Amino acid sequence: MPLDDKVAAAKHIDALLKRLIPAGGFQLKWRITVDPAVPENSPERPAILVELGGPDSPAVLAQNAELLRSFETVALKSLRLESEEHDLVIFDCRNYRSGRLEELTQAAGHAAERVRRTGQPYSFSPMSARERRIVHLALKAHGDLFTQSEGEGMRRYVVVSLKEEESRGNSAR
Repeated sequence: MPLDDKVAAAKHIDALLKRLIPAGGFQLKWRITVDPAVPENSPERPAILVELGGPDSPAVLAQNAELLRSFETVALKSLRLESEEHDLVIFDCRNYRSGRLEELTQAAGHAAERVRRTGQPYSFSPMSARERRIVHLALKAHGDLFTQSEGEGMRRYVVVSLKEEESRGNSAR
């Protein structure tokens, strides 16, 4: 289902959270914004932003925000969005996402420096598709580097290598 009617989708998410949050026994509130303002240089351009907060925020952010991602996944599944539209709905809690974006951007920069210094490919730990995309975008302007995702499912990760290595076919596929 395409995300044609953003207001209807936001109402659907609100109705879902009204059932899901109390059923889980969570003490959380949420705010849903359609077409939120985002910084111009942000790699994320959501059509709908869901911000969670409240006494159970630490639980939402525990274990690398696993529960936050779970709430987001349930909402995406309930909207029946195509996978290419998943970036249109974003959940956040206590500005976790902006901190994570900064962390990933810095990690990409450090990986670039390391690959240039050593000449050896650098493999990140497994991460979500959204986070892999951020790393790819952060390194896109580095003309001497090549990035690719490897692995399967939840164990998919980004590998950064020198373009000359990629062109010779020496990078791990």
